[in-house]
Amino acid sequence: MVDLLYRASLAVVPRLYVAASTLLFSTCRLEVENPEVLEEVVSAGGGIAVFWHYSFFYVFHHLRRYPGVAMVSASRDGEYIARVARILGYETVRGSSHRRGVRGLKELVRHVRQGRNAGVVGDGSQGPARRLQPGCLLLSAKSGRPVLPVVWAASRYKAFASWDRTVLPLPFARIRLAYGRPLQVPAGISSRELEEYRSRLEREMNELYRKVWRRFGVDAHDRVDNGG
Repeated sequence: MVDLLYRASLAVVPRLYVAASTLLFSTCRLEVENPEVLEEVVSAGGGIAVFWHYSFFYVFHHLRRYPGVAMVSASRDGEYIARVARILGYETVRGSSHRRGVRGLKELVRHVRQGRNAGVVGDGSQGPARRLQPGCLLLSAKSGRPVLPVVWAASRYKAFASWDRTVLPLPFARIRLAYGRPLQVPAGISSRELEEYRSRLEREMNELYRKVWRRFGVDAHDRVDNGG
């Protein structure tokens, strides 16, 4: 019975979510910082969007105009996200740092080398929150495409009781989305150099994260309960 309910919910919930979220996000007012950076990356052959886990709801919606391939957790719950991504026009690769991670990375490398954009959750499927894992950097080194940081903040939002305090903007919220500087990781990078790149990108993403949230008077979305 449990499996039957799970399969039934997979057939219904993702489609309902996409319909409801599309309507919700259409009420929000979006401001984009450094939009030319995204266009430069796309026109140069594509790249690897990296974003914190808290932000995936709106990132999937916003980047649907640039379809590519996204890595989604191989867990049962991850199947809901995978189906949402496919409805929005993305291909998906299943994997995480804990399950099928190496296989997932190899599949992503193949897709990116073929000219597709990619999306990777920087802090993985289980965190710690806003602590960068090296997968996106290895993907850049092996594919020859740059990593593009993406962060966003909202004036009014719901933060869920998850490890990352996943955020959903509330109706008519103001959203500030920013692209960071693209980062190309050289091929053949050593473990020590990889850690230097990892630390650098994590620092830059968190600086950008704090910058966009300060536009709405807070340093971090998970330190307040902002219901509007």
